[in-house]
Amino acid sequence: MVYVDLNGDTGESFGRWQMTGEEALLSEITSCSLACGFHAGDPAVMRRTVKRAAAAGVSIGAHPGYPDLQGFGRRNMALTPEEVYDMVLYQLGALEAFCRVERVPLRHVKAHGALYNTGAADLETARAVCRAAADFQADLLVYGLSGSCWIRAAEETGLKPVSEVFADRRYHADGTLVARSEKGAVIERVEDVVRQAEQMVFSGEVTAVDGSAASVKADTICIHGDGADAAAFAGKLRSALEQHGVSIQAPGGFS
Repeated sequence: MVYVDLNGDTGESFGRWQMTGEEALLSEITSCSLACGFHAGDPAVMRRTVKRAAAAGVSIGAHPGYPDLQGFGRRNMALTPEEVYDMVLYQLGALEAFCRVERVPLRHVKAHGALYNTGAADLETARAVCRAAADFQADLLVYGLSGSCWIRAAEETGLKPVSEVFADRRYHADGTLVARSEKGAVIERVEDVVRQAEQMVFSGEVTAVDGSAASVKADTICIHGDGADAAAFAGKLRSALEQHGVSIQAPGGFS
């Protein structure tokens, strides 16, 4: 039996501005990474999203990012490892408070946006995030780009890594993601999203932009919650994988 998690980034509304479609997305995914107020989200949004995820039976993780609401956490910041550690620890504590009130566990951590991309290539940044996670809760899972520094940093700190792939993103030959700023970096057609996901799950590889095959490990597949058709994409992807005998479930019972 092949096991795969479908995860989505959630809780990314802020104040009067609302990210639409998150409730529908929660009905299709098995784990969610919830914004902690720095790149998106606010206390009210965090509380509501934890409650909704718990009601939907979706595993909850923290989605810490750089303190950059204007840039949605997608702009780099030159922070020291100590600053990254403190920033992530703060966000973990904020989200866990809402989880505690709802009596649901915090299961994983997954960095957001520029912090995720920096940590994928910079081991010291990844280590700082993982140290904060390990010091906060020793059994947290770490979601990170397959084959990246996230996987090594998690293992070094005694945390279990969950190798993540992106069904809707193009890849370079070295397994890194094509930057969103580049044309064609995001796959728009659902048929192409499903096809790439199936390739990654069943073949352990993805066709890079240069036509070569990059090796990947697909423990979890990310569905971006800010996409207009995120729930529809997730539903079609889940249906396609289940038709091929894949069991869709949150990490924990598989590696």
